[in-house]
Amino acid sequence: MFKVDQKFPHFSLETYNPASEEIEKISLGDFKGSWLVLLFYPADFTFVCPTELVDINRHIEEFKKYKAEVIGVSTDTVHTHRAWIEMEELLKGLKYPLASDHGGKFSTELGILYEDSFKSQRAAFIIDPDGILRAADIVSDDIGRNASEILRKLKALDFVRKNPGKVCPASWDEGADTLTPGIKSAGKVYQQLKK
Repeated sequence: MFKVDQKFPHFSLETYNPASEEIEKISLGDFKGSWLVLLFYPADFTFVCPTELVDINRHIEEFKKYKAEVIGVSTDTVHTHRAWIEMEELLKGLKYPLASDHGGKFSTELGILYEDSFKSQRAAFIIDPDGILRAADIVSDDIGRNASEILRKLKALDFVRKNPGKVCPASWDEGADTLTPGIKSAGKVYQQLKK
């Protein structure tokens, strides 16, 4: 199981990397010093999943601007990932790897495996450069996630990491006002945001 603000569980997975057209191995340690976004989705050759992956792909350069690596993950094999990328028009030009949790071991460890279908839930994890889980989000399989919202959370997390003592209010995005917590601000957030 996972806990926000604690070390993310170690993992080792095979990926299909569409940029190199090769199978590669990754582990948590490979991302030390970078943000990591793990985007779990139920299955290849489904309906909502390719719309999510292409939405993230449209924003991939913005993720990279924050030194963030994105990895899609499902319980499908790397060979199925390759076939799906080649067949699904939406996935043409995919710029990040898809990892295989084929035995479902990692999804089980995280508590996001549907035992009846052996598929991962629709979950997103944002892990900081020190391997600490900073955000986790799980939604129903019937709805796709918004890449802009995942990116917004990453930006906010990156901001507070670089600016200790500052916090981001609801719907904060780059350049917006932040808050400085303290006893004198309690009950007076309105005044801080008015500045």
